[in-house]
Amino acid sequence: MNMDLIRDRMLAFKHNEDGVGFSKIRSEAIDLFEQVGIPTSRNEEWKYTRLGGLFQSPFTFPEMSMEVIEYSANYLPGHDTANIIVFVDGVYSSVQSKVTSKGLQIMSLEEGHKKYPSFVEAHLGDSQRYIQDGIIALNTALIHGGVFIFAEKGKLIDKPLYIYHLVGCQRNNMLSQPRSLVHIAPGAQLQIVETYVSIGQKESLTNEVMEVIVEEGALFDYVKIQHDAVHANHLGTTYIRQIGKSVVHTVNLTFQGKLVRNNIQIIMEAMHSEAYLYGLYVQDDKMHVDNHTVVDNRVPNCYSNELYKGVLTGHSTGVFNGKIFVREDAQKINAFQSNKNILLSETATINTKPQLEIYADDVKCSHGCTVGRLDEEGLFYLQSRGVSEGVAKALMLHSFMMDVLEQIKDVELREYIDQLIVNKLHLS
Repeated sequence: MNMDLIRDRMLAFKHNEDGVGFSKIRSEAIDLFEQVGIPTSRNEEWKYTRLGGLFQSPFTFPEMSMEVIEYSANYLPGHDTANIIVFVDGVYSSVQSKVTSKGLQIMSLEEGHKKYPSFVEAHLGDSQRYIQDGIIALNTALIHGGVFIFAEKGKLIDKPLYIYHLVGCQRNNMLSQPRSLVHIAPGAQLQIVETYVSIGQKESLTNEVMEVIVEEGALFDYVKIQHDAVHANHLGTTYIRQIGKSVVHTVNLTFQGKLVRNNIQIIMEAMHSEAYLYGLYVQDDKMHVDNHTVVDNRVPNCYSNELYKGVLTGHSTGVFNGKIFVREDAQKINAFQSNKNILLSETATINTKPQLEIYADDVKCSHGCTVGRLDEEGLFYLQSRGVSEGVAKALMLHSFMMDVLEQIKDVELREYIDQLIVNKLHLS
């Protein structure tokens, strides 16, 4: 894929009047993309993650017609009773999706705009206004086949919503660009679990944007599982606005992929809101994972707690860049951030940069990072008690990861993740 192909595709979408009000947002995104382009290492936010080579690969845009892709081998625990959304090559497939819970509405973005025009027009594309980034602009400029998710007022959605992102790369390198707009109405509670599946031996690139609006008294629980093929690339942005007093709880898990970039932005716009951000990345071979997080405190009396942990081996590379903003009027903020890493090989590397940007004076904020190896004394102690070296390492690594894993509230899902880690590190 080259820039000329991208621009030709953008122009085709720009002149395609869809009748649902997306032309303006597409046009703005095209203009932004022309200004900033694909990020380079000169951009501080992309200093350690280079995309130039990735976008020189011959990726193909998906066709408008979708295939039904078999993915039963990748079902999450409880799949049969869960609410399901399926994206095929970045396009929402209503045929393969289902709703089992009362109070949850799932529809295409086009249908969502017809049914709730004021909400969609007010919030779709807000991430682009907050983050002037060419990757988000690329998704917005070619917005097509997105999904609108609505948890109705006061409804406790009793089953999780599983989102499966399927990419068929049997014949060509494939670019998919899923788009979601999520509305958690006042008093509603919703859990979303996302996972990614590339089928075929060709390379895939997923450029995803999810925008979430959380209202008064609502609870949003979000789990993102990245255990895709070794030839899969992922650029993901999860943008969450807490516009009413609410609680947001996120767990980001990255276990496999060629190049992975996760952006999570939480904008706290209502007093007494709470945000919890947890992440775990387990890497080997030449995998590259970049986690960028932002917690933006715009009003007083908010609380956030962030913990990201990494285990790196082989020639893998990791990046963590976390920012906490405390705006001038946001007094009495409690915000904490920590990044901890274990390197299991001499050739694994981590670049970590936790940051605070504080413009208020009555706050409690802290940040920190650690990078080290498994404790040799601990390993020796376990082995001296008859525990094999492999089992001793497994026990110590599991203990290191546990305070992130225990944030996965569903027991079956937590056990599923546990097994992925065991298989990843060959600890069984």
